[in-house]
Amino acid sequence: MIRELVIYGDERLKQKSSYVENVDEEILTLIDDMFETMYKANGVGLAAVQVGVLKRVIVISVPDFDDETKPDFKLALINPEIIWHGEETEILEEGCLSFPKISDEVARYKEIKVKYIDKENKEQILEAKDYIAKVLQHEIDHTNGITFIDRLESYQKRRLKKELKELRNTHKKTVSA
Repeated sequence: MIRELVIYGDERLKQKSSYVENVDEEILTLIDDMFETMYKANGVGLAAVQVGVLKRVIVISVPDFDDETKPDFKLALINPEIIWHGEETEILEEGCLSFPKISDEVARYKEIKVKYIDKENKEQILEAKDYIAKVLQHEIDHTNGITFIDRLESYQKRRLKKELKELRNTHKKTVSA
C-alpha cells in the first residue's frame, strides 16, 4: 500500500524514532509499504518517519550506476546504527522525498559500517561505501530527527530560505501529543 509522505513543516520529521522491539507482521507490512511508496516517488531511500511512523526502520534501493544491468542494492534495515565511519568525506548533491524539489550539496562519510536487524530478526553488520553509504547516512539521520537540511552550512540554508518557507507553509502539520 502506498502511504502518504510526510513533508517538511510536519513536526514528526524532528522527532527521534523509537526502537523496534519485535519484527512482526506489522513491521513487515510497513517495510513492504515503504518500498512501494519509495518506488512510486522515485526515491532511493525512505525512513518510516517519512510515512508517519516513528519507528527505526529504513529501506533503500540503490542502482549500480556503473553497471545498469545489475539489480538495485535493495535492503530493509531495522534499528540501524552507524558503528564506524572512515575519515574521508565526499560532497554530493542530496535531496529528500520530504523536501520536494529542494536539494543541495551535503558532506557525508565515504565509508561506514551499520549494525541493524534484518527482516528475519537477525543482527547484521553492513559495510557500505560511496553512494550506498550516503543514502544510509541520510535515512539513519531521519530516525534521529535529523534532515539533510540540518547538515547544510548556514550560507546554504540562507540560499534555500524562501523555498523552505514556502514548503513549510504549504504542508504545515503538527502532531498532537
